[in-house]
Amino acid sequence: MSEQEKQNLLKNTSKNANKFVHDTVDTANKVVKTISGEGGFVGKTTDTASDLVKNVSSTGEKAIGKGYDALSNGVKGASSYAKKSFQKKKK
Repeated sequence: MSEQEKQNLLKNTSKNANKFVHDTVDTANKVVKTISGEGGFVGKTTDTASDLVKNVSSTGEKAIGKGYDALSNGVKGASSYAKKSFQKKKK
């Protein structure tokens, strides 16, 4: 598996997990509002809780993407540096 495929796999998995969390939270929110009513205290509380969970999930997805990019760039830089170092020693 190439580096690009690994990156896409990790990012796509993270993206799909984030979408799953969002969809699940929306469904749960709709169920609670159906039972308790749309505009009441419980409905507003579930909206707030839903927003919190969605934001945490989205932040996690972004962190995974950025973390993988940073790690990937660091490995590429280290490998490039190692190649240059070994080439100089051979001369």
